[in-house]
Formats: sequence, C-alpha cells, structure tokens
Amino acid sequence: MKFETTIRTREQIIGWVLVLPALILLLLVFAYPIGRAFWLSQFTENLATKLEPVYSGLNNYSRLGTDGRFWQTLGNTTIFTLGSVILEMLLGLGIALVLDQSFKGRGIVRTIAILPWALPTALIGLAWVWIFNDQYGVVNDLLRRVGAIPAGAGINWLGDPNLAMLAVIAADVWKTTPFISILLLAGLQSIPQDLYEAYAIDGASRWQRFRNITLPLLMPQILIAVLFRFAQAFGVFDLIAVMTGGGPGGATETISLYIYATVMRYLDFGYGAALVVVTFVLLVAVVALATFALSRARARAAGAT
Repeated sequence: MKFETTIRTREQIIGWVLVLPALILLLLVFAYPIGRAFWLSQFTENLATKLEPVYSGLNNYSRLGTDGRFWQTLGNTTIFTLGSVILEMLLGLGIALVLDQSFKGRGIVRTIAILPWALPTALIGLAWVWIFNDQYGVVNDLLRRVGAIPAGAGINWLGDPNLAMLAVIAADVWKTTPFISILLLAGLQSIPQDLYEAYAIDGASRWQRFRNITLPLLMPQILIAVLFRFAQAFGVFDLIAVMTGGGPGGATETISLYIYATVMRYLDFGYGAALVVVTFVLLVAVVALATFALSRARARAAGAT
C-alpha cells in the first residue's frame, strides 16, 4: 500500500512538472494582460488628463452603466454570437453526418469543405462585401433572376441597419462552419459502428440511433466546438471591421470594435481597460454557464441511454 502511494505521488509530481511550463505560459499570455488591464482601469487616462494617469478608483466601471453605446455593442455582440454559433452548429453537424458516409470522392469533398476555414478572414470579408454589393453583388443578382426584386433594383444589405447584421452573420457562418463540421466528423468517426448495428437489430430507426447513440457520444466534441466558437465569435473584430466597420449607425458594432475605437481613436486608455476587463468577465461567466448546461445535458443524454 505504501509502495502504491509512493508511485502515485511520484506520478503526480512528474505530471505537475510537465504541466508547469504550460501554466507559466498561460499566466504570461492571459493572466498578466488581464491583471494589467484591471490596474489601468482604475485610472483616468485620456486627452482631458493630457494622457497622464489620474487615480479614479472604480469610476470607469460606474461609467459603463450610463454608456448607451456599450450596451448597444453588447447587444450586437450577443446577437452575432448566438446567431452565428447556432447556425454553425446545425449546419456543421449536418455536413459532418454527410461526410461521415461512404461515397466516391469523399476525400476530395472533405478537402474542399475545409477551404473556407483556411482562407484569411480579411480576404473573406472583402469577398462578401462584393457578394452583398447592392448593384453588382451575387445575392441581388440571384434575387433578380428569381423575380424576388425588380430588374435594376438592389437591396443595400450592408447599408441597411436591419440587414447588415444578417449579412455579417452569413459571412461568418460560411467561413467557420467547415471547422465545426471537421471537428464533429472526428467525433463521429470515433463512435464504434457495432453500437449502430446492435441497435438496428433491436429495430431502432435512424432517428432513434441518432438521438440515443450519436448525440450522447458526440457531446464532448459538441461542447468543445460550442465553447471555442462562442469565445471566438464574442470577440469578433476583423470580419466586421472589413465588411461594415461597425456600421451603419452602429448596427453591427461589437464590443471589440468599441474597445478599439475607445483606445486607438479616442485615446481613452483607462475606460478602454475597463471595457476589456468587463468583457473578459462576461465571457468567462457565459462560458462557465454554457459548460455547466452542456455537461448536464450530456449527463442526461447518457443516462437516457
């Protein structure tokens, strides 16, 4: 017994030694910048103070409560994140299920399917600007051909506050759905086929096999995909900066764009740091809640099987 305890202790020590470099790197990359931002957020440093830091306590945080632009960008970010992640998960799962089937040329199709994810986001943004162009864009041209809009007319997708968000969500979904599909495809291929065959012998339908086998066993990959994409979509910057710049009238401005404008355009470093800290706290809280909810859903699904 003592010998087993000694071995276990030694393994734990070796494990910590191996993990320590990664922990130090995480502290340097994440903990220090956030700590530094929290420190700067307690000072007022802008053009009014001639860029000299003046200690102001939590005044920058109290300012958030009356900042209408902050709440608008938070709402825009939430809409963009939920819309893109939900659509990407649904489409990605459907594509993964198709790519998991055996058919001729499957390898080529899988390679083509991942191409949008491999392309630079700024380049994708420029391409979608032309796709949604009100005069020469492909979208309006297709709508004219099917008679949805009159000949010579065009919908100003990126110039309409009610349509611009839909346009940027569509561009983001097109680019990042392949990543979700490949990630879920890897999970699908790890599920033993014997389970499906045994369940089919019991008379289970395709839907029952999907609901009772595929979804529960695929839940770890779904959880990873949702968390990764949620964090990435919540901090979106480059795609929207290229397509709309946050316009029209702030209809697509996200928190990241607002932070950039606050720091780089208005030189309000203290308030910009406060925005960074609040955004980080919100993201961590939502990710923790999402992890808890999805973990419980996974446990319920596993119990049902």
